[in-house]
Amino acid sequence: MLQIENLQAFYGKSHVLHGVNLRVGAGEIVALLGRNGSGRSTTAKAIMGLVECQGSVHWKGAQILGRKPFEIAKLGLGYVPENRDIFPTLTVHQNLMLGQKRSDQKGRWSFEDMYRLFPRLKERQHNEAGVLSGGEQQMLTLCRTLMGDPDLIIIDEPTEGLAPKIVALVADYLKTLRDRGLSVLLIEQKLTIAMDISDRCLVMGHGSVVFDGTPEALRADSTTRREWLEV
Repeated sequence: MLQIENLQAFYGKSHVLHGVNLRVGAGEIVALLGRNGSGRSTTAKAIMGLVECQGSVHWKGAQILGRKPFEIAKLGLGYVPENRDIFPTLTVHQNLMLGQKRSDQKGRWSFEDMYRLFPRLKERQHNEAGVLSGGEQQMLTLCRTLMGDPDLIIIDEPTEGLAPKIVALVADYLKTLRDRGLSVLLIEQKLTIAMDISDRCLVMGHGSVVFDGTPEALRADSTTRREWLEV
């Protein structure tokens, strides 16, 4: 579904991505791992048209590099940014409404689905999003993206700073996406979760992919883990 070749990205004169190659197949969870500053978040932003970049980004066979972010989203790519970007003065339900496709297009996900995934959101549906806890805001961001009915969802550090109980809920959410046939590109630092739920693991270092293999292969590759992942 998603095929990236020789992706180069820049912040002004700073060259951040140096020829990234990766692919995500239908119904596949791919974990993108690496230390802070390795280029993982920039890769996500480049896919979504949020940074200056060069190379090739094909989605379902069509080149999307150079398209505007809203055009890319309409093609079926969802993006959950690390900073969540909720609308704090709107209620939980109103935030979910903003994520919906047009009223004349019926998606695969309903409000009831969202509240079933995260019952806490149902309890808080009439509260302003700005008063939610960090974990609740993360739940809301994940669900708002799903309301747009994407075929692939890019999720940047969904468990960062969350309590273990909420982390477990997020892991269950990701498994639900796979069970419903969605593809996921997961940017994550918690190796245990990433390797437990992913079909493949990619490791980034210095702006390029230095490992591409199964979770089992990464577990067996102590050299890659030591050089590019472990602190």
